[in-house]
Amino acid sequence: MFDLILQSLYSGMLVGGVYALIALGLSLSFGTMRIINLAHGELVLLAAYIGYAVESRLDINPMLALPFALVAVCLCSAIIYFLVSCIKRNRELNSLMLTFAIGMILTNAVLLFWSSDIRSTSSSTMQDALQIGNLYSMFSELLFFVISLVVALALGWWLSRGWYGRAVRAVSSNRDAAKLMGINPSRVELASFLVAGVLATIAGIAIYSSGVISPPLGHSLTVKAFIITVLAGVGSVPGVILAAFLLGIAEALTVTLFSSALQELAGMLLFLVVLFIMPNGLFGTNKRRG
Repeated sequence: MFDLILQSLYSGMLVGGVYALIALGLSLSFGTMRIINLAHGELVLLAAYIGYAVESRLDINPMLALPFALVAVCLCSAIIYFLVSCIKRNRELNSLMLTFAIGMILTNAVLLFWSSDIRSTSSSTMQDALQIGNLYSMFSELLFFVISLVVALALGWWLSRGWYGRAVRAVSSNRDAAKLMGINPSRVELASFLVAGVLATIAGIAIYSSGVISPPLGHSLTVKAFIITVLAGVGSVPGVILAAFLLGIAEALTVTLFSSALQELAGMLLFLVVLFIMPNGLFGTNKRRG
């Protein structure tokens, strides 16, 4: 039983690495424009299906589909940004409806081009079993876990050291003050959406390489990213990583100890508990009162 629980913890951490990429993208766009991009999960889904299309057509490793997926997903991210930026009144509510509609369009586009069949990679390299002590995983799971950590650390460095990263933090903190410092908020917001698209692309290829994909997956990923953002609190990259690990482990333990049918419920229970007990998240901070 102990070995089974240890394996669940390991598997949950591997999945949590991918969840972290998805949540970081959602948190980044929320931080700059104060909107929740409900189409973010569908961008991840689009990247996953482009990985499938490239692999099935060209018979190559799905990792090599990253450039194709990057172009498509970043283009969609830019379009979403420009559409949202056109909203002048009630941006919070109208942007929710707009991004939800875009998500539905992307899901139906996936259904139109690739049908509703479940897809998975046929790459033997990605599906190879990898053993570390008594812990087992696929090669792709461990590979993308490492990639996820590297990308998350690079994002944290970019936000703290890079000019555009610091500009993102400035716009997120006070848009008007950022303008006075010579920062163009529109460019910064576009940059944050494009970075979120890059994170969604890597996550999509990771999900396709290590699991199965289907059109309804996009909405589920958006919900998971939102749960992680609430768990972490806005503005904390380490918090998002830890919250993603927590969600991944909670789901894995639920499947191991109870039933796979309760996997989604585990995340929602975490969301509700944190929402009622710690509204600012596990790693968030209270707002100042002036």
